[in-house]
Amino acid sequence: MKKTGGIGMIYEAIKKLVQYGLDTGLITEVDKIYATNQILDVMRMDEYEEPEGESVETDLESVLKELLDYAHETGVMPEDSITYRDLFDTKLMNCLMPRPGEIEKKFWEIYDGESPEAATDYYYKLSQDSDYIRRYRIKKDMRWVTPTKYGDLDITVNLSKPEKDPKAIAAAKLAKQSGYPKCQLCMENEGYAGRTNHPARNNHRIIRLKINDSRWGFQYSPYVYYNEHCIVFNGQHIPMKIEKNTFVKLFDFVRLFPHYFLGSNADLPIVGGSILSHDHFQGGNYTFAMAKAPIEKYYQMEEFPGVEAGIVKWPMAVLRTRSKNPDDLIRLGDRVLQTWRGYTDEEAFIFAETDGEPHNTITPIARKKGEMYELDLVLRNNITTEEYPLGVYHPHQELHHIKKENIGLIEVMGLAVLPSRLKAELSLLAEYILEKKDIRSNEMIEKHADWVEEFLPQYPEITKDTIDGILKKEVGLVFERVLEDAGVYKCGGEGREAFGRFLHSTGFLEA
Repeated sequence: MKKTGGIGMIYEAIKKLVQYGLDTGLITEVDKIYATNQILDVMRMDEYEEPEGESVETDLESVLKELLDYAHETGVMPEDSITYRDLFDTKLMNCLMPRPGEIEKKFWEIYDGESPEAATDYYYKLSQDSDYIRRYRIKKDMRWVTPTKYGDLDITVNLSKPEKDPKAIAAAKLAKQSGYPKCQLCMENEGYAGRTNHPARNNHRIIRLKINDSRWGFQYSPYVYYNEHCIVFNGQHIPMKIEKNTFVKLFDFVRLFPHYFLGSNADLPIVGGSILSHDHFQGGNYTFAMAKAPIEKYYQMEEFPGVEAGIVKWPMAVLRTRSKNPDDLIRLGDRVLQTWRGYTDEEAFIFAETDGEPHNTITPIARKKGEMYELDLVLRNNITTEEYPLGVYHPHQELHHIKKENIGLIEVMGLAVLPSRLKAELSLLAEYILEKKDIRSNEMIEKHADWVEEFLPQYPEITKDTIDGILKKEVGLVFERVLEDAGVYKCGGEGREAFGRFLHSTGFLEA
């Protein structure tokens, strides 16, 4: 079988990969021979002769492609697909990786010797340099901002998470079902080689933390929906649960890393996140639109004189509490949670439970602003009806052409994570609108027809130069409606009155 560019080209690619490790600081000059031999082992090569000449700056994506092509052509990588390539190139990157203990030691040395920010800067760079966060894929994500009456909403169409090919899906079905690691958030993922039905994590490194007197892990999300998007997860595989200790854990982390926010998905289906089986939080170094939103009406509670509280001007039902003492916010948060768990207001269509199934829970977010700690409590309810089988406080059916999935923590705060299908669909829609074709005649985009007919009259003149901006703006406005649907108390009159009734039942008085 013909080999890509001959053995000399592969030697050059190996040299470049090792040089990349040196340039990024993943390895030192002392590690060079060892790293080279580790790469040769993964490639199943016995011979190597280092090419002469100075190394040029390495484009990681292209170098890995050369090595993967060669591995497939020589039979070392059995299938040439995105799934098998991701399993194989992660093995290659692990050849350049320090041991977990070395990374942890360096992280805490920087934390103690410099600052928490310097420590997370080091770890975030390492997570990218190691190709655990694939920068060249993240760049492909579509991102824009849509101004709305609630502030600037962030919109992303996620293209960096690879879609599995049919062969890999078939192989995953046939693959032995393993209980190790129990899920993708477990500690046991660190260094795990992966399989067709579980991503490779050879190059994954975790920072261990003490949170609420127990062992937790700190890592970054490989898909980075926003700056320094991190995941903080329980060292044990136990289910998500929103309780008083949740608030303790959030503030334990924010005390350690005051430049990061940390929040939790809710703990019930529909309003919860995608992984309810493993207790975890998401955070990062980013300010969402919700965090910038002002308080529109202030409340107070006699028992907590040092706490500012109020309803946030936001499409979802958000109570913001602020204090210099996070312990007060923890106790007050627990009071609100306990009251909300058992709260029913039939007039506002809020039911704590039906037929023994609980519906009320909270999405909490903690952060520090200057000397003040903040705890945002987003009230959630997952009740369904015949009219809204996917949830009354969930994107309604007419919005599913854009967003059908659960509204989790990230969306709650004002960042839409939209499906990758939208890239092709919006491109096709633009063509059909410009050429005045019948959108309903195309199976791929007919679901968008009602929406287009609704907004099109607002734009009497649409050109090739303006269509992209118009579609992006209108997608953003759909997300605004998504958040309004998900709000248990609507903005304005009756909704805010009902919100006030709940706060009074908790012990709050208008300030």
